[in-house]
Amino acid sequence: MLQTFYNQFGFTGSLLFSFLLFIFFIFWVAGLAGICRPTHEGKQAKPARIYLAILFPPYPFFWMIWDMFNQKRNLKKGRN
Repeated sequence: MLQTFYNQFGFTGSLLFSFLLFIFFIFWVAGLAGICRPTHEGKQAKPARIYLAILFPPYPFFWMIWDMFNQKRNLKKGRN
């Protein structure tokens, strides 16, 4: 399997693909950790959100981007 992968993409392609897959996995785990953490009110995340994040891997990415924009907005509010 690895030989076929290497023959298909070459050294540079397989190295780049492996790196991107690794980055995808790291961001997916980071998004899951962020979704699972308690909110400011101390409430736990709803199980449906956790299941959605596990079964639909792009959801944690979109959640992280949305959370970053919310954090930026909250920081701007605090400065003024």
